[in-house]
Amino acid sequence: MLQQRVASVTERAVAAARLSKWMARIALVLAIGVLALQPLIANAAQPPVDLGTAASFAVLAGQGVTNTGPTEVNGDLGTSPNPAVTGFPPGKVNGAIHQADAVALQAQNDLTTAYNDAAGRTPVTTIATELGGQTLQPGVYNSASGTFQITGTLTLDAQGDPNGIFIFQMAATLITASSSNVSLLGGASACSVFWQVGSSATLGTNSTFTGNILALTSIQVQTGVTVDGRALARNASVTLDNDTFTQSTCAAPTPPPPTTSPPTTSPPTPIPAGGVATGGGSTAGAQDVPVLAVGVALLVAAGAAFAVRRRVMRKDAPS
Repeated sequence: MLQQRVASVTERAVAAARLSKWMARIALVLAIGVLALQPLIANAAQPPVDLGTAASFAVLAGQGVTNTGPTEVNGDLGTSPNPAVTGFPPGKVNGAIHQADAVALQAQNDLTTAYNDAAGRTPVTTIATELGGQTLQPGVYNSASGTFQITGTLTLDAQGDPNGIFIFQMAATLITASSSNVSLLGGASACSVFWQVGSSATLGTNSTFTGNILALTSIQVQTGVTVDGRALARNASVTLDNDTFTQSTCAAPTPPPPTTSPPTTSPPTPIPAGGVATGGGSTAGAQDVPVLAVGVALLVAAGAAFAVRRRVMRKDAPS
């Protein structure tokens, strides 16, 4: 009788040890998978950079706008605090010109907020300085050198995601070569491409550029450039020369479908729109918390399962 009880206890202990072993393995694999995918999930969830009132401007400068030749600007043109605007005509602005007025000042303030937001976005993928010849998916990118250049064609592929956001962070310059091109695929939009430039940007002769340049210092748009987007400079001038600025019609981001019924309690305080204040990052990081929490929980479960198995095996060991 005693031998049967011992055998039964031993059998149950072995079964429990085997079960805990498999549970630990499964939990560990799931935890590693969740944590490995976390950067990709975060990149896909990037919200757009809110330009605020600067969104109505195709060209915005801090120390004046200078133009040569029949440049055409589709959108507003402004400068603040320096009111200098020269070369219009022969240049043409299909919008309003704001010279150091309240509208231009507010646009500069909003540009500063947007610049800081773009500069603080994470997670960041470091890629080669030369963007020409590359095909990139939505995400946040920088280079080890702190600069980006485009020779040839850069392709941005949203892979069918209408909310796919591309953010390029530069500690220094952005330089595009003559006749270079930024091409969009897979539903990508010029409205969803942001170039945060830590000093100055130069767009080469007869190039085609796509996206919103948010430059700390100056922007030089050389002869014959076509820009689908904006040239927004915070602290210095914007120089134009027989160029064409277009602004794509940007639809609001597609909201996710509701997953729960409306709350019965009072709604939470809404999060203010706009970028992050100076020195801050972005609110996008908050979206990473649930993913990280799941990964940590699975790691803890794996550790607990290993501990249970070890305890069972100790009890089962002959004295």
